[in-house]
Amino acid sequence: MQHVVHQYFKRVFDDYQVLVQVNPESLSGLELIVHPDGNIEKTKMRFDKNIFEDLDADGFESASPLEFNLYLKGLV
Repeated sequence: MQHVVHQYFKRVFDDYQVLVQVNPESLSGLELIVHPDGNIEKTKMRFDKNIFEDLDADGFESASPLEFNLYLKGLV
């Protein structure tokens, strides 16, 4: 069994927030879009090898695993 440390990113837009979980080994992950009404869209993602450069270019910053998982579980 392989242990992977996921990486987390976020960006706040005018009226919503996007959080991204990236598995750096498989380049897979999960995207959460948090709407102002509290609704959360979850999308499984497959990324390419440039994902970290793309996130940086798009203005995403590092996020904590705790913050991501609180939104994922609907506890925020």
